[in-house]
Amino acid sequence: MLKALSRPAVKLVERYLPDPYIFVLLLTVIAAVAAIAVERQTPLAVMRMWGDGFWSLLTFSMQMLLVLVTGFMLASSPPVKKLLQRLAALAKGPGGAILLVTYVSLAASWINWGFGLVVGALFAKELARLVRVDYRLLVASAYSGFVVWHGGLAGSIPLTIATDGHFSADQIGVVGTGSTIFAFFNLAIVVCLFITIPLVNRLMLPDDKESVYVDPKLLGDDEETRVRITRPAERLENSVTLAWLVGIPGLIYLLDHFFLRGGGLNLNIVNFLFLFLAIVLHRTPRSLLESLNEAIKGGAGIVIQFPFYAGIMAIMVQSGLAASMSEALVSFATETSLPFWSFISAGIVNLFVPSGGGQWAVQAPVMLPAAEALGVDVARVSMAVAWGDAWTNLLQPFWALPVLAIAGLKAKDIMGFCLIQLFVTGVIISVGLTWF
Repeated sequence: MLKALSRPAVKLVERYLPDPYIFVLLLTVIAAVAAIAVERQTPLAVMRMWGDGFWSLLTFSMQMLLVLVTGFMLASSPPVKKLLQRLAALAKGPGGAILLVTYVSLAASWINWGFGLVVGALFAKELARLVRVDYRLLVASAYSGFVVWHGGLAGSIPLTIATDGHFSADQIGVVGTGSTIFAFFNLAIVVCLFITIPLVNRLMLPDDKESVYVDPKLLGDDEETRVRITRPAERLENSVTLAWLVGIPGLIYLLDHFFLRGGGLNLNIVNFLFLFLAIVLHRTPRSLLESLNEAIKGGAGIVIQFPFYAGIMAIMVQSGLAASMSEALVSFATETSLPFWSFISAGIVNLFVPSGGGQWAVQAPVMLPAAEALGVDVARVSMAVAWGDAWTNLLQPFWALPVLAIAGLKAKDIMGFCLIQLFVTGVIISVGLTWF
């Protein structure tokens, strides 16, 4: 049945889903028109919101570009390449490849979302070199595991409200991760998704005549080439000593960060870890730079699209449109249904504000008073917003950009499969938030 359902979904998305750049332009127009029509903002005011906020995600944009680049460099280092090859060899046939890449993506995304995006995509490429399997579904399976990130160790909303002095601390205090990430209802949702998502991906595997395969030769050359040194400068370019003189202190810094200073795992630390592991494992600066030149080719989408999303976010937040949407959806909620409607509202807002931290800043002033008024557990409502933010990433191509860049595909190639997962995971998360 899922195979039959996925077929029209894939065709529909392939036909009508535009390139992510076109998608972000359409969202910009929709957000601007809605702010004018619903919030009674003037066109000039909306234009100023958009323009003033356009560059507000520059730091985040660079972080995301580095997630792609450093993750690619790490995965293309000889030791990691061999590890991925051994792991990929465990897949016995197309079905096994789909299951394996989904499990790896789910586990990596639960640990850290940036780690999950890169590892899932690179592992999908490695599997495609060894197994003849529909490449679209393989990459979609790698991306589908990303849906668990906000219920995992790097979930920005649960980590925010667990931090002393967060912006809602006066209202709700500090909510520990034992009430959010490690609460029974959240772990139950995660376990159910770990069981269901791989099975759904496997059941969507197209027949051989409908599958789209990729030539392994197009996925990159795995053979190492010997470098002939003819100039003194090339000795530095191929110096293991020089690379390790910088790389090893970087890794020692991370040990100090985690074990002596008790530091946490954030996006900067993930990128730092990827970069310095890559420096050490590539052994020579030349090998690292060759990998960098290959990795940077896929970053164009991130560079051009993230500023537009920053502009959309500014319109949604400053015009009051995001708050109005949230208020409308929770206005008729009851004590039982508030987590569900918080989840749905967060999913809708995420299409326009695809940033966990930014979305919580918008929705917390609406959701928290509603939870207190109805006597609903604040931690559950907070996690409902977190899951809503993660859920519609299966439809919103913003977070898929690094995966697509690594895999060499377009959003329309994978989003039809992700659309099926959107409905399946939506049911599981809704039931978990309401009844677990």
